[in-house]
Amino acid sequence: MKRYVLDARTATDHFPGIGRYVSQLAHHLAPQLTAGEELLLLHNPQARSGWILPAPQARVKWVETAVSPFSLAQQWHIPRLLRQLNATVYHSAYHLMPYHPGVSTLVTLYDLIPEQFPQLVSPQARLLARLTTRLALRAGDHFLAISKATRQDFLACYPLKPGQITAVPLAADEQFKPQPETAVTALRHKFNLPETYVLYLGINKPHKNLVRLVEAWATVVHQLPDAPPLLIAGRWDARYEGVKTAVAQNNLHDHIRFLGPVDDADLPALYSGARLFVFPSLMEGFGLPVLEAMACGTAVACAQTSSLPEVGGEAAAYFDPSDSQGIAKTLLVILPDDARLDEMARQGVVQAANFSWAQTAAATLAHYRTLSN
Repeated sequence: MKRYVLDARTATDHFPGIGRYVSQLAHHLAPQLTAGEELLLLHNPQARSGWILPAPQARVKWVETAVSPFSLAQQWHIPRLLRQLNATVYHSAYHLMPYHPGVSTLVTLYDLIPEQFPQLVSPQARLLARLTTRLALRAGDHFLAISKATRQDFLACYPLKPGQITAVPLAADEQFKPQPETAVTALRHKFNLPETYVLYLGINKPHKNLVRLVEAWATVVHQLPDAPPLLIAGRWDARYEGVKTAVAQNNLHDHIRFLGPVDDADLPALYSGARLFVFPSLMEGFGLPVLEAMACGTAVACAQTSSLPEVGGEAAAYFDPSDSQGIAKTLLVILPDDARLDEMARQGVVQAANFSWAQTAAATLAHYRTLSN
């Protein structure tokens, strides 16, 4: 029996992005297992989590452990558990992991934002991130990067051989699809939204580049007086208030609205109701919001940097994220052009269909099987 152990201890509310990845991967791995294969899911039943793992079944089992990924105790507890489980392959979805797991090991890598944007973290946190990443790279036998751009970043920054790391992209969840007008109307009423709006969804950390987006929006409003309002939605980090300061300095309170966090269940209608989704991020490991917006039938304009051109393909409009006036120029060209926005939306649905969690799981399972031989 081949026993593949997926470490799902990061499928918690503390890891929203990684939690989504682990949950979706597990759900789509389960039906692809064949006779003689088992998927064992390490999880902490005490951890708070909105992410749902596949229920135990013939080829899927849950293995409970209260040891946190942040705990030093995992360095001896998890390898001992892997031996007890007679594990064939161990898959860590995070670089905080046991660094001597004792079995063939696959590690998923997301981005190098702490190193590429040092202003986001303290020197101590940056040093710790680099140290634990190096330890994870020593512990793994093979690595999955969530995009080609992430793969190239790791190859450029760490002594990895090209054959050691494979790009396996993410996908939009199945709920992200064009929503009926009734659902969009209900969402507008729920949040008191205008009939037409431009949307950004994401956190407000500096690498998301929202200050430049606000500066660009000031130009858009000046040159296009009937421009729809810009909605900024997503989790808010109170350490980075520069975005709201920029709104005040540019007198944009009537043109930009902050929605704050939005429940996952409301996101498809929020995307679907937008005339345009704009994503100016300077660096993304994958850029899932771009894919989600396209899957919902919404035109996308985003930064031509890191992984975003991989995700958007030929369906998105691109701009230089370092130039606020360049961002504005792109928006001013496409916003008044209804025919172009409709065509971008149509192409976006086609582009988003190129990605699926089933494909992600199949590629991952292929690596489990290779490592188990």
